[in-house]
Amino acid sequence: MGVRAARFTWLLALPLLLGALPAHAASALSAWSLSREGVLELRTSPGVRLQAFYEEGSGVTGPRVWVDLPGAPLRSRSVPVGGLVREVRIGRPDSGTTRLVLEFRPGTRLDPRQLRLVGTARDRWRLTLTGLPLSGFISNVGEGDMDAAPSTWTAARPSDFSSRGRATSGRPLSTDGLPAVPRGRFRVVIDPGHGGPDPGAVGIGGLRETDIVLDVGLQVAQLLQARGVQVLMTRTSEVDVDLPPRVSLANSSNADVFVSIHANALSMDRPDVNGVETFYFQSGSSLRLAQEIQAQIMAISPSTPDRGARPGRFFVIRRTVMPAVLTEMGFVTGSLDSPRLADPNFRRRLAVAVSTGILSFLQGAS
Repeated sequence: MGVRAARFTWLLALPLLLGALPAHAASALSAWSLSREGVLELRTSPGVRLQAFYEEGSGVTGPRVWVDLPGAPLRSRSVPVGGLVREVRIGRPDSGTTRLVLEFRPGTRLDPRQLRLVGTARDRWRLTLTGLPLSGFISNVGEGDMDAAPSTWTAARPSDFSSRGRATSGRPLSTDGLPAVPRGRFRVVIDPGHGGPDPGAVGIGGLRETDIVLDVGLQVAQLLQARGVQVLMTRTSEVDVDLPPRVSLANSSNADVFVSIHANALSMDRPDVNGVETFYFQSGSSLRLAQEIQAQIMAISPSTPDRGARPGRFFVIRRTVMPAVLTEMGFVTGSLDSPRLADPNFRRRLAVAVSTGILSFLQGAS
């Protein structure tokens, strides 16, 4: 997704905007922090719509980055920071908007094409100020409780997302039985394939790959977060994210694991072709990760062929620098796999299986 300019104001490339979700009347900003590592984190009401902007500075003023959220703040305030960021301001540009502004020192150079506001949960957001020296951030600042537990993602009723096939079973996810890993130690990137104008494979009954993998990916993120794993997602809504930005997000975040989630397809004339397969590029850790995830998905997919953990050359696993796999959870064109993939309860089980495979792999790395 490109950067769009309007005079001197640039809309940040935001692959993770939750644009289809409802706004809230009250202020959606619960807490924020800016770390000495140059990372802005926000805690918001679950499922709000955010917009982020960049404005160039002049010789007198520095550049600005700001995020608009629905609902007005109780009060406006300014928090001095020091270093490259002069201050953080919370304001009210209109009666229905909260604006958080990072005001930079004159002469600070930012490349808006490298800025990404990334949703890490339905109430968590992260913006890493890429390209700035760490010496430019001299203190941790913030307001509110960023350490509160992430919002539990209770899936919507089937009718809520029926037009996009993203319905889930409606019951809260449980982490019972999932492997435990040291909390706060690991970082995982979940990559739901395709999105937006690219639906991926389209199978029996119009079943779309993008809807399956986004649903499963969001649930995997919640399950991993509940186990204390930091999760970054390449997308959390129906938007088009090119392959290089997906890789860039993973490589720049120092992630421990990258998992790309897909559904397979052949011809609509071949409903006899079904099965699960998980690809890796380099043997070793990536192979072990692929084997863990493959085994877990097969355990909940009786009768479908086990196509195995296999070497592959997909861009997102070939260009990432951490253990990386691409899993194909079944065929949307298969007479056996397709009804399962269309079933919200089965997608829920898929999320548990993928999460279990990732956590089992991370256990071995502990």
